[in-house]
Amino acid sequence: MLPLYELSGPMALGSRLRLLSEWITRDAARVYESYGLDFEPRWFSVFFALANDPGKSVMELAEFIGQTHVSISQIVTALTKKGWLETKIDAADKRVKRLYLTATGQQVFEQMKPMTKDVDTAIRTLLSHMHRDLWGALDELERGLLDKDFFTRVQDLRLAEDQANIRIVEYTPQYRDAFSQLNYEWIQRYFEIEEPDRKALDNPEAYILDKGGKIFIALIKDEPLGACALIKKDEKTYELGKMAVSPKAQGKGLGLLLGQAVIQKAKDLGASRLYLESNTKLIPAINLYYKLGFHKVEGYASLYARCNISMEMSLK
Repeated sequence: MLPLYELSGPMALGSRLRLLSEWITRDAARVYESYGLDFEPRWFSVFFALANDPGKSVMELAEFIGQTHVSISQIVTALTKKGWLETKIDAADKRVKRLYLTATGQQVFEQMKPMTKDVDTAIRTLLSHMHRDLWGALDELERGLLDKDFFTRVQDLRLAEDQANIRIVEYTPQYRDAFSQLNYEWIQRYFEIEEPDRKALDNPEAYILDKGGKIFIALIKDEPLGACALIKKDEKTYELGKMAVSPKAQGKGLGLLLGQAVIQKAKDLGASRLYLESNTKLIPAINLYYKLGFHKVEGYASLYARCNISMEMSLK
C-alpha cells in the first residue's frame, strides 16, 4: 500500500481506485500494441458492447455501460473516424440513430479475440490469488452507491452531526432581539416589511405570548439561528407563523425541527386546527410545510399583502 493510503485510509477510496485504473489502462495500451492493434483502452467498452449487441443508440450505450452521453459520443466519433463504426437510421423511429460495426470493425474485433482471451485469463488469475472476492466486492460497492450515492451519504452524516448540536427551546426575553432580527432579515430579503410584522416582531410578548401563543428558538451551539411562533386565534385554532432560519444555518434541518415543535405544542394546547400563510415564491418553505403535513386551502383573508397561499392541517 502506498504511504498516502496508509495515512488516509478508506477516505481516499476514489483516489485509490483511480490509481488502479491508471495502472491497468497504462498496461492495457501496451497490451494492445504488443498484439499489433492500433486501439485505445478507452474505446473498449463501446466497441465490445456493439460487437456483442449491435444496434444500440448512443443513449442506450450510455445506460448499458454506465458512462455519460458525452463520453460515449466522443468515443463513437473516434471509432467512426477509424472506419470501424457506422450509423443507421432506426426503421421504426427515424429520430434514432443506431450503431453497428462496419466490415472493417468486425475484422478488428476478430483480431482482438486472442488478446481478449489472454487478458481475461490474466485478470482471472490475478483475482484468484486474492484472499477476497474483489469482483463480488465491486458488485456490492456498486449496489450500495446505486442505493445511496456517495454525496448523499456524506450529506446525511453532516446533517446528523449538525442536528446533534441543535436545541429547540421556548422563548425567553434573552432571545427577543434574535427573534426580531431573524424575521426582519428574511422578510426584507424577499418582500417589504408590513405593519403586522412590526407589531409581532417589535413586541412579541404582547402580540403573541400574552395572548396564549408560544415562540420557539432553534439554537446551534447556543447561538439562536432559527425561530417560529405558534399564534393563538381561538381556543381550537392556532397559526404557525414567523418562521425564520438564518442563511448560515440553511440546510441543517432547523425549519423541520421548529415546525415539529410548533405542531406538538399546538396538540398539547388542545388545538384542533393549525394554519399558516406564505408566498409561493418561497419554494423551500412551501415544500417544508407539505412535508410537515399541511395542505393548501382557500378562503383565508390575510393581513399581509405578500401572502398568496394558505395552508392548514387538522390536529384531531
